[in-house]
Amino acid sequence: MAEASVDGILSRLARVLDPEIRRPITDLGMVGPVSVDAEGRAAVSIKLTIVGCPAADTIERDVRKAVASAPGVTSLDLDVTVMTPDERRALTERLRGSRRRGNPFTADSLTRVYAVTSGKGGVGKSTLTANLAVALAQRGLRVGLVDADVYGFSIPGILGLVHDGVTQQPTRVDDMILPPIAHGVKVISIGMFLDPARGQGSSTAVAWRGPMLHRTIGQFLTDVYFGDLDVLLLDLPPGTGDVAISVGQLLPDADVLVVTTPQPAAADVAVRSGVVARQTGQHVFGVIENMAGLPQPDGSVLELFGSGGGAEAAARLSEVTGEEVALLASVPLSVDLRAGGDVGEPIVVSAPDDPAAAAIRAVADRLATRPRGLAGRSLNPTLN
Repeated sequence: MAEASVDGILSRLARVLDPEIRRPITDLGMVGPVSVDAEGRAAVSIKLTIVGCPAADTIERDVRKAVASAPGVTSLDLDVTVMTPDERRALTERLRGSRRRGNPFTADSLTRVYAVTSGKGGVGKSTLTANLAVALAQRGLRVGLVDADVYGFSIPGILGLVHDGVTQQPTRVDDMILPPIAHGVKVISIGMFLDPARGQGSSTAVAWRGPMLHRTIGQFLTDVYFGDLDVLLLDLPPGTGDVAISVGQLLPDADVLVVTTPQPAAADVAVRSGVVARQTGQHVFGVIENMAGLPQPDGSVLELFGSGGGAEAAARLSEVTGEEVALLASVPLSVDLRAGGDVGEPIVVSAPDDPAAAAIRAVADRLATRPRGLAGRSLNPTLN
């Protein structure tokens, strides 16, 4: 039998990831003293980020499993403590690096940023955004999702982060916010900061003016620790109001996805949201048509909301912007798509063979093949 060693235990602990930060606990200063005696009895100390850490049970379970798998270990005495203020400060500085509290999603970022917008409400924009985020995460990408629809926030419910009327809250480590993770996607929403104990649950209305909205979106981008993302999605409110303008100012290099429905009247207002994005310097990447024809048992298609609106919006945006704007997909009407949003199970997870799920995955495939490289961009090296 192999002899137990501290190095052997540490090598196994290096495989334990903090569920919120998604980095090894050994890299985060969360492992305290480790010892092992000649009989293989190990003693390990773990330091959680805060008192009441929501990931405590998961971390303890994973640590016990990791240590038990180390060669020669016969038993474990696990001591779970909490970081000191200085240790938390060191953690936040380590995570932020030289960025401190600035917006990490600038033109120099390797993260692809997509702002999902629509001309009017009720077109299924949030449902599509949530499913698209999960579909991208299923491809192994690191994905973040900002619910920027402050007035009509619904992303937490669609992704299953609301239980018995209470929305799962992020973890605060000093002045840094660690977002909850759902289906592999890091999510932040104003709904997570409303207190259900004071009647501020998922049914609470937010009545804010422009400056408050701008400040909220800015804090989502600066104070929330998303880590290194491949893709960041923003679910914008419908129309061309304050939030759309703020996102254009804060993320001028974002690509925009316009969601519409098949009827020509919806396409007309969808074009306006794309025009506003273009005016703020953003690039309109494509159009997604939702609620397209409903397949019938006899093979026919029932076009409840007409047809052609998505193609029309794409053509008109191409004309207005002077750039090719593609129709990325026509997502058919689907009972499973609607039902999944109601119970917090995205259709790309609950019914992956549904035609609507296939259409959403096709968009994800297209976005996933658009990496951002370093070619032609300044690296801004810093000499020590």
